[in-house]
Amino acid sequence: MDFSVKPVLTGDRTVLRPFTEADADPMWEIVNDPEVRRFTGSPPRELTPEVLRDWYGSRGAQPDRLDLAVTDPADGAVLGEVVLHDWEPVNRSCTFRTLIGARGRGRGIGTEATRLIVGHGFTELGLHRIQLDAYADNHRALRVYEKAGFVREGVRREVERRDGVWADEVLMAVLAHEWAVHHGHPGAVVTAR
Repeated sequence: MDFSVKPVLTGDRTVLRPFTEADADPMWEIVNDPEVRRFTGSPPRELTPEVLRDWYGSRGAQPDRLDLAVTDPADGAVLGEVVLHDWEPVNRSCTFRTLIGARGRGRGIGTEATRLIVGHGFTELGLHRIQLDAYADNHRALRVYEKAGFVREGVRREVERRDGVWADEVLMAVLAHEWAVHHGHPGAVVTAR
């Protein structure tokens, strides 16, 4: 198992597809959105359009992670990204992250995109555990993750100073046997697929 196959995952509200270099321009706008900047933390290096072009242009060649563009099925516009990374093959686990720009928020796209890539991680990649961390004040994202079946495992207190205030980080995960029961819809009755 590895992440070298970059699938297209289709839902009702979004299509997840492999990134291309051309996606750097819409992603430049998205990563500069104030809400995205607030909740994604500081990048490891300064972001420029050229850095993003190199980054998104190279995502298809990465065998140890899966970066997919979140797109609008109506017009193909890039709305954000979903990523499975920090893969640990021995433990069959990885970390999930996402960001959705202003045009994609409030439409259920983040929830569907999360369910699509996490479901792919369990059913196609054979993962056992998918984990994430999110700022405790990112209520929109925490709601999305809980709706998709992630369970809160703990809080890392005051991990980062943001805007003069210490921020907590919520740790969450979903396990393969949990996903097999709810398929990203905890609390709902799921029929056999």
